[in-house]
Amino acid sequence: MQKFIISLICCLLPAFAYAASPEIRDNAPDRHIVVKGDTLWDISAKFFNDPWRWPQIWGLNKDTIRDPHWIYPGDVVLLDRATGTLRIGGGSDAGAPGSSLSPGSSGEAVKLSPRMHSQESKHAAIPSIPIGDIEPFLSRPLVIEKDALSGAPTLVGTFERRVILGNNDIAYVQGLSEAGGTQWQIYRAGKTFLDPDTKEVLGHEAIYLGEANVEKYADVSTIRITKSNQEITKGDRLIQISGEVPSNYVPHAPANQIAARVISIYGGVSQGGQNTVITLNKGQRDGLENGHVLALYRKGEVLKEKGKTIPLPDMRYGLTFVFRTFDKVSYALVMQTRLPVTLLDSAQTP
Repeated sequence: MQKFIISLICCLLPAFAYAASPEIRDNAPDRHIVVKGDTLWDISAKFFNDPWRWPQIWGLNKDTIRDPHWIYPGDVVLLDRATGTLRIGGGSDAGAPGSSLSPGSSGEAVKLSPRMHSQESKHAAIPSIPIGDIEPFLSRPLVIEKDALSGAPTLVGTFERRVILGNNDIAYVQGLSEAGGTQWQIYRAGKTFLDPDTKEVLGHEAIYLGEANVEKYADVSTIRITKSNQEITKGDRLIQISGEVPSNYVPHAPANQIAARVISIYGGVSQGGQNTVITLNKGQRDGLENGHVLALYRKGEVLKEKGKTIPLPDMRYGLTFVFRTFDKVSYALVMQTRLPVTLLDSAQTP
């Protein structure tokens, strides 16, 4: 038994060593001054080959992870090459005129006048990933169950019989309930998501059209369009505005092996690049959660040599970040890629 335990420890030691020492980039700088527009992912990528390997890179503990508001523009990120971690050092103006201490020409400390200190707002903290790229996907349903739209309130008429509605136009809706409040989102049924392997129906896409306020509740209620992203017409459906999904994420690899496929690329295109939103055929029931990082793979070619077929291995070409999960599908943001992302590419545990 003792020999077995010793053998097990020896087998695990390389894994522990790897986990404790993320790989530093060859051209990694010693420090980086945080500026507006930075993300934690971008900063980590300046120093390490695998920027998603948190909390190792930042040496975070559970208490730190719970509060994402800990890095602000003006902070100086320092690389500790001995431990393979990043830390926040002095401000970017340390040693500059106006700082609390400034070295004189002789090396002696020069006494300076006091200056005002201000505390950063939590809203100024830099995010984990580019929130602007995923914000539209956080507070809207987008993937719905089969009957969710068919049973939703329906736009049945327009003021002055207009065919197309836009901002500030009046429309009439059947099926609205006062319990749903006065603010609603407008949708149209989109394509059906099918699993490419099993052909199972995974969900239905809901195309976001705009928003409306209820001006009068009745059997046929009166609404006013307050926001129009696309043309709104009779037959479109209304869904109650839901609360915003939390947008603070700590990147991490799934604990189990995930093998997903790209089943849709936002915009209805067949290829996407960096910062493109993609849909995966795996969701909460498969163990995916917000913050999971998956590696993107292109299926290897099959060579024919002297009458024989030689399948080449799949090629890893990028990383994607899961930011919103549904029961059977998930949305992910392409963070790094050397090739265009195409339909049916695979996304796996890195």
